[in-house]
Amino acid sequence: MIEVKTREEIELMRESALIVSKTLGMLAKEVKPGITTLRLDALAEQFIRDHGAIPGFLGLYDFPNTLCMSPNAQVVHGIPNDKPLEEGDIISIDCGAIKNDFYGDHAYTFEVGEVAPAVKRLLEVTKESLYIGIREFKLGNRVGDVGYAIQQHCEKHGHGVVRELVGHGLGKKMHEDPEMPNYGKRGRGKKFVEGMVVAIEPMINMGTHRIKQLRDGWTILTADLKPSAHFEHDVALLDGRPELLSTFQYIYEALGIVSDEEDEFRRQPLIVE
Repeated sequence: MIEVKTREEIELMRESALIVSKTLGMLAKEVKPGITTLRLDALAEQFIRDHGAIPGFLGLYDFPNTLCMSPNAQVVHGIPNDKPLEEGDIISIDCGAIKNDFYGDHAYTFEVGEVAPAVKRLLEVTKESLYIGIREFKLGNRVGDVGYAIQQHCEKHGHGVVRELVGHGLGKKMHEDPEMPNYGKRGRGKKFVEGMVVAIEPMINMGTHRIKQLRDGWTILTADLKPSAHFEHDVALLDGRPELLSTFQYIYEALGIVSDEEDEFRRQPLIVE
């Protein structure tokens, strides 16, 4: 059952989402060759606690860390370790935080130094598909409209859309109804209603859409070991249209990137503190 939120609850969720956004912005300055994912994980846990929140992933379903850290051919749910990142890597950092009893859940795939042009294009296409999907999250549409839009954009560029892993509703639980696949057919699935909050998160592979799981019970890899990209936003349905609760602007500020990609999904400009 879809858990509809009040505007007051959505504002509380925005606080949780922005803590995650700020955490990713802090990490953006640290993602470079030589740093380990365990070090990034420790930095993130301290940052989240210092900002009055609780790491949302730590202990969730017995996950052992604050961040899901998934480099290169890892799709999602990678466990931080002591292996240094290398020039040319990419790494998906998925982060959650709980504040005011609500979850924020947000992800970005970072470049480590200079990456290959084809890999850079994979990241661009995946992030483009995120906003294409968000645009379809509006009153009168259904789950399949979002999935269809994401799938068509990514497959048009020759990339594989992961089937087994999906976005989801978000609230006082990390995973609520409805599931939000990144593939589908227009007009199918649950209808969107005012006050919904969802995490939309394309997980897109350079090659095949097929995946496999490591013996650790968590890490998901592409079946052909080609790179995978993952971007995620928390989005509320307000006044019939999508409203971003999370942001990449803290990341962009850290990296010196200027972007207006989020402007259409905000009622008022975001002030990055």
